[in-house]
Amino acid sequence: MKKLRHFLFLLSIVLTASFHTASAETLSQDSKMVLIKTITGEIRPKSVASSNGLISAHNMMYRHSVTLYNAETMELLATIPDRVDLTKLGFTGYSGTHQGAPVEGAFSPDNKYLYVTNYAMYGKGFTKEGHDVCSPTSGYDRSFLYRINLSTYSIDAAYKVGTVPKVVKVTPDNKYVLVSNWCSYDLYVLDVATQKIIKIIKIGPYPRGIVVSKDSRYAFVAQMGGSVIHQIDLQKFTVKKLTIGVNPRALVLSPDQNTIYATLNKSGQVVAYDRTQNKVVNSVKTGAATRSLDISSDGTALFVVNFNSGTVSKIRTSDFAILQTIKVCEQPIGVTFESIHQRTWVACYLGAIKVFDNI
Repeated sequence: MKKLRHFLFLLSIVLTASFHTASAETLSQDSKMVLIKTITGEIRPKSVASSNGLISAHNMMYRHSVTLYNAETMELLATIPDRVDLTKLGFTGYSGTHQGAPVEGAFSPDNKYLYVTNYAMYGKGFTKEGHDVCSPTSGYDRSFLYRINLSTYSIDAAYKVGTVPKVVKVTPDNKYVLVSNWCSYDLYVLDVATQKIIKIIKIGPYPRGIVVSKDSRYAFVAQMGGSVIHQIDLQKFTVKKLTIGVNPRALVLSPDQNTIYATLNKSGQVVAYDRTQNKVVNSVKTGAATRSLDISSDGTALFVVNFNSGTVSKIRTSDFAILQTIKVCEQPIGVTFESIHQRTWVACYLGAIKVFDNI
């Protein structure tokens, strides 16, 4: 019965996506964000992600869970506890069960899986929880990346990564899963085919945001403890540094792949880096402590949350005009643009998700 319900849900997503295809291609520059729902419950979302009619929220150690929502109805589909048996998942040297602390998530391109980073692990064998101020010599425990099977809503695999993993991205060709590790100052590259970590790339203090080019050739990693983005060739694994501005946190790419948009947390700015000109060509201050960032599917608008201002801002990409700034909640920290229904989902760290229509 559970499998039948899941099949019917997936079928509804496909039909809804087909119906909305035309409207999803273009987001009117005159559209406004309008709040349509506030989701509460047993959540403390550090971030939200979206794909193919699904929304995920990652609730850290405060709730030890990942929650999944139907993007159309905005209803809760599943609450997935972060408790795992590492021995059953193939790891030796552990006993009993362990808990994680879900930070961020990324859907696989085939929508079979959701990968989730854990800030830290809790249980026997884990003795030194990570911290926001740290270095590779701090001696904090390494953590794990989880894989959630979206047909069963359960964790079916785990991967040992670095210390305090933050952002995770899957390459569009589904070849690699990339994880930025805050305290070990590196990027882990998981090969999907072999299920093994094949590369560890040194980044420097506080790697965070990741975006991957559409052709899966390049990954871009923000070094939040500096002023650069690391451009990584995913064929040769060579690295080139792009100067972007102090304290870069979140990254997205324009649909034509020419422009990298980034939040600069300390200055409260959003900037546009032109890959042809190799320089920042636009910037705007949206609030205090700009955090997560997303872009509309047609590339005409950016959505950014301003943590200390308690606001979400919408920016027109053509001229970097701020179209709208809304007081959303205390400590907005995550944002995702859900393209099928043209909605903006905002994660409020203290325990809510706000959903906005763009009309």
